[in-house]
Amino acid sequence: MGDSVLKVTVLPRSSVTEIVGFNGDALKVKVTSAPVDGSANRDLIDVLSKRLKVPKRRIEIIAGRTSRTKVIKFRDISNDELSRCLSS
Repeated sequence: MGDSVLKVTVLPRSSVTEIVGFNGDALKVKVTSAPVDGSANRDLIDVLSKRLKVPKRRIEIIAGRTSRTKVIKFRDISNDELSRCLSS
C-alpha cells in the first residue's frame, strides 16, 4: 500500500470542526481554532485522523503550513481508501 497526497482548504475560526466535502480538487475542512501557533493545523490533523481511523503520525502537512491551502500526505493509505473514507 502506498502513500496518498491530498489538497485541503482549511477554514479556521469556524463555529464547528467538520469536514465539509470536496470543493473542486480540494477537501474543505472547518476548524474552530485560530491559526495561531499551529493549533489549526493540529485540529486539522485530529479531524482527519478520526475520520480515517488512522494514527495522527500517518498524516503529515507537506506544504502550506501557514496557508489556508495545504497539501497533506497520508502514509500507507491508498487513494481509493482515502476517497471512500472522506466521501462518506
